[in-house]
Amino acid sequence: MSIAASYEIEYLQYLGPNGTAVAEFPPGFQDPKALLPLFKQMLFVRVFDTKAIALQRTGKLGTYAACLGHEATHVGIGASMLPEDVFAPSYREYGAQFMRGVQPREVLLYWGGDERGNDFAVPRNDYPWCVPIATQCLMAAGAALSFKLRKQKRIAVACCGDGGSSKTDFYAALNSAGAYTSPLVLCVINNGWAISVPRSAQTGAKTLAQKGLAGGLHCLQVDGNDLVAVLEGMRRASERARNGEGGSVIEFITYRLHDHTTADDARRYRDDAEVKAAWARDPVTRLRTWLTAQGVWSEDEEKAWAEECGKKVDIEINAYLETPVQPVEAMFDYLYADMPPDVQAHRAAALAQEGRR
Repeated sequence: MSIAASYEIEYLQYLGPNGTAVAEFPPGFQDPKALLPLFKQMLFVRVFDTKAIALQRTGKLGTYAACLGHEATHVGIGASMLPEDVFAPSYREYGAQFMRGVQPREVLLYWGGDERGNDFAVPRNDYPWCVPIATQCLMAAGAALSFKLRKQKRIAVACCGDGGSSKTDFYAALNSAGAYTSPLVLCVINNGWAISVPRSAQTGAKTLAQKGLAGGLHCLQVDGNDLVAVLEGMRRASERARNGEGGSVIEFITYRLHDHTTADDARRYRDDAEVKAAWARDPVTRLRTWLTAQGVWSEDEEKAWAEECGKKVDIEINAYLETPVQPVEAMFDYLYADMPPDVQAHRAAALAQEGRR
């Protein structure tokens, strides 16, 4: 029998669930002090997430997509990118966006129903949040191709979930990157659930990483709760892309510790034992244990940092709450260069209802 092709998917893990090293850390990530700022950022994201959920529960924010449990993956992705790169997020990668300069108040504006939150002060070239599943992968593929045509050493990074990796948009993006050897990094954040559909029910692939093989991309599976593994996986993919060696698909295995969004109740479709087991692999606890053992972090330092994070997030919340609401005509004024007559009529009716002309 002849073999047409064979493959292996490498799995990266350096820090085990109990917070001890299971492999030698890669060069560049061996100094615990170098990881400390990223750990602090993970803690900040968790504080922000908690307060954002509280805002929604009290009616001061619309439906919100929590990122609890994803902190290592998100922060690691954002930390691995350069300012001139382009990021195409889905709708919960706040940790990556904060690393790139997006302000928490912008996140809150968006989930509060104000599209001005998508007009990031920094970074100007990143794409807005994308709620339609996996369409952002196509946007990133187009950006990556433009970098290649312009001979720029920039990369485009897109994130989607395990469910998103089953969409035609995802496959079209990776096929484009393979055909044109473009600098695209597709990050599949496998948190176990596509809303209420388990990973096992929405694809027959043994790994989600291997889906990239269909387009000729480099494929890698990473423990997404291990910050060191996330950084190393992104380093490899980014280096390949910048050197003209083509794109990558990286599967980050993590878990969604909260409901899909604040409009969801995950207790209807997953049991408590599964969530409890996932908490034992919590990325924050894992890295905290290791940093404490290395003597660079302590309970008192964390308490002080948590208090500081709370104050920082409160400033962002107040900035969001104090942002003046847009006038009603804003929903009409920014879609057409030449507004059609029917839209002009709707605009006039809306103004008349407010007693304005």
